[in-house]
Amino acid sequence: MRTTSSLALAGLLAAQASATGNQLTPDKLAGDILTSELQNNLWNLNNIADRNGGNRAFGLPGYKASVDYVLGRITRQDFSSFTTWTQSFTASFSQTRSLELTGPDGEEVETLALLYNPGTELPDGVTGSLVSVPVDDERGSGCFEDQYEGIDVTGKIALVKRGTCAISDKLKVAKAKGATAVVLWHNAEGTPTVATLGVENIGLLVPVATIRQEVGLSWVTRLAAGEDLSVHLVIDAVFEDRESWNVFAETKEGDPDNVVMLGAHLDSVQAGAGINDDGSGTTALLEIATALRRYTGLTNKVRLAWWGAEESGLLGSLHYTETLAAEEADKIRVYFNYDMIGSPFPEFAVYDGPNEGDRVVSQPIFDYLTAAGKPAAYGGFGSSSDYVGFLQLGIPSSGIFTGAGAPTDPCYHLACDTLDNVNWDALTVNAKAAAVVAAKFALDLEGVPARTKTTANKRSRNAIRAQFQKWARAKETSVLNKSCSHGEKSVV
Repeated sequence: MRTTSSLALAGLLAAQASATGNQLTPDKLAGDILTSELQNNLWNLNNIADRNGGNRAFGLPGYKASVDYVLGRITRQDFSSFTTWTQSFTASFSQTRSLELTGPDGEEVETLALLYNPGTELPDGVTGSLVSVPVDDERGSGCFEDQYEGIDVTGKIALVKRGTCAISDKLKVAKAKGATAVVLWHNAEGTPTVATLGVENIGLLVPVATIRQEVGLSWVTRLAAGEDLSVHLVIDAVFEDRESWNVFAETKEGDPDNVVMLGAHLDSVQAGAGINDDGSGTTALLEIATALRRYTGLTNKVRLAWWGAEESGLLGSLHYTETLAAEEADKIRVYFNYDMIGSPFPEFAVYDGPNEGDRVVSQPIFDYLTAAGKPAAYGGFGSSSDYVGFLQLGIPSSGIFTGAGAPTDPCYHLACDTLDNVNWDALTVNAKAAAVVAAKFALDLEGVPARTKTTANKRSRNAIRAQFQKWARAKETSVLNKSCSHGEKSVV
């Protein structure tokens, strides 16, 4: 079994650094980031998933084991230059225990479970005639009620093409039109990717089964030819509150009023081990922390965060930013997000926002990657990773993203996101870039705008609170969802 570096050697390194007053520089920190150590962490995370049902997802044993692994690293004796802590929070957990779709010819159809998917009545499920909703690739198929004109799905199962609008929007419209369920056919070749329907939508959607594109197209063709096709769907799903955790490590050295923060999410989706998404960011932060302990001379504190329940809706990072006291928020001068930085066929996207100070934060990453011969490009922020809460607080932010889904990561949110799904060169150079900028701003925040008092960002803080409270409100309505299983609760 592989293990992390020995305590004796690590302790010797720390002692040597203290004795010699080894001063931090960006180049030194980057030089300490080794591919072999990045691989070692990912081997351990992959092993955790293998021993816990194939995943490291929120609410399941693999996530708690991942938390214990990170804590085991950052609380070692040779990490005495760090303060470490965890932050617990409770969120709505959803799991599809089983999903069975029987096709019109009595065949078992391969399908995919989506997070927060409503269940069906048990044990009978739902049976109904398929009705094909017209394809509209411009507006999105089944995204609007007018797309159902001329067809009747009342008491039937809508056959809808995936894409353009959120899946939850398609399911809401189908429910409004009277459908008892939706069969969603994929909008691309290959295995459909896992998605979340959003915890805030508990009780608002009809059950859904996602199928391959070729199966969906064949059923659309048969329906167009006048055949009457009926399918049977059974979904056993559970919804309940479960505890999760964020994990933090912060340097003891440095100005506590000026914090440089780095984050990566620690959880995977339920479908797989999540080695690129986001074991890649997790291991980068672990190795940056490991390297930082060797050096002195930090002007500003460095805080590293491993977020929980990101795949369920950014719940860990939103909990952190929503509950952060105003004076503490103002101490965070910059935030860097590292989510999927080792995609097998990577792009090198550097997050760059529209606000004052964003280019000051993103430029050093871009410069390092281009100097390393990588085709770096600036990209805008979206709404699907843990930078959201920090942006809404007005904190200058950046980070790296190497791509999700084909062609950059064909194993995105799938069981094949294992050790074979990582571009080691990309992971290494991106981890080194993350180390360089962490050291740069730990030494000097020149050019970074002074933080305004968070009271001036009240609207942003309210936006974070509203987003986080989506799942809090959903917990209150989850009892209305008739799909909950009635077995014993699983306890992590």
